[in-house]
Parts: sequence; structure tokens; C-alpha cells
Amino acid sequence: MDAGRALAAALRHLGPDQPVVLALPRGGVPVAAEIAASLGAPIDLILVRKIGVPVAPELAMGAVVDGSEPLVVRNDDVIAQIRISEAEFRRVMKEELAEIDRRRRLYLGDRPHPVLSGKTVIVTDDGIATGATMRAALQAVRGQNPKRLVLAVPVAPTSTLAELRDEADEIICLEDYEPFGAIGYSYDDFSQVSDQEVVGTLARFTRPAEEAASAPRDP
Repeated sequence: MDAGRALAAALRHLGPDQPVVLALPRGGVPVAAEIAASLGAPIDLILVRKIGVPVAPELAMGAVVDGSEPLVVRNDDVIAQIRISEAEFRRVMKEELAEIDRRRRLYLGDRPHPVLSGKTVIVTDDGIATGATMRAALQAVRGQNPKRLVLAVPVAPTSTLAELRDEADEIICLEDYEPFGAIGYSYDDFSQVSDQEVVGTLARFTRPAEEAASAPRDP
């Protein structure tokens, strides 16, 4: 993937830090794979979902991140402007939590998450639009006390990057524009990444120690 390889080259200076690469599925997984392969880094997922406005699902009224206590980020300006009730917000959030649960079981199963505390962590996706899901993801990772938190994406709106400056220690973005159309406009091929591709990519990056830990043992 050209975008992933170009981004990996821009992140080469982080190789000595032995970083952990976290992808927002599904689109961020091929990008993360190129970065992880280049840096010899482990790869994991951060399961985050946009909470879209019911009448305009692409418009984010918030986002939610997987966890024992899911992290919810609200876009209060949108909620007020569209006059979203608390009941409606919670209904959509519950639907997104169900999708997060499905993806966790399918993609990760019993796969252990890498320890992020004290590590350099690279969070990546195939691009950023409004920034709602990425903001939630970065806040969730920050809560795990990484030594350094890096946001790395191929493309994003200039204004959104500015809004995310306080959420990461470093931002690497190959191209940013204003006005910004859609992420897919920056790609020659923006085919949807399948569940099977996500599972296959994670399997490629499973280390022998992880395989041994998850293997059944004789009684």
C-alpha cells in the first residue's frame, strides 16, 4: 500500500524507540501493517466507533472507545445544533458498542493487548475527516500512560490536525488540505477493507511468544 509505505518512511526515526502500532479498523489496518513491518513493531487494534447523528450518520455527535469502561467523547456543538436527546444519543451509542463487541470477538479473540505504559505508541488510520473517532482513540491511549504518543495518517483536513495538536506529542501527516472533501478522494484505490483482511493481517504479526501463550496446554 503506497500510503502506508510512505508513512512508514516518515516514521523511520521512531524505530529505535521500539514503538507499538495501533490501527483504527478497518481502514487503518493496511496502513498500520506497512508501518509495523518497516519498524519491526507489534501491531494491535484500538476499537473505536463514531456515534453518528441518526439523520446524517456521517456527522459525528461523538465517539466511543472499547474498554472495561468504554470512553465516550461527545461533540456537544453538534448535539445542541441538531437537538439530539440524551436517550437518542445513548441508543446510537449502544448500537456502536455492539459493533465494537462483534469486532473484538472476531478480530482479537483471546489475543493479548501489548502493554502501552512507558512505550512510544503510534496511532494510525487511512485518514481523518472530522477527527471525532481519532480524538477518542488518542484520549483512550493517553489514559494508558505511553511515554510518547504519535498520530500518523496519510491525509487529513488542516483544521482537524490543528484541533488534535493537544491530543498527541507528535503528528505526522503526509498531506493536509483545506477545504477537505473526503478521505477517499486522496486514494487511487479506496476499496473497503474486509473483516478477513483484518484478521489475516493480525495473524501475520502474531509473535511466537504470543502463539505459545495462546496454545492449549496438556493437563
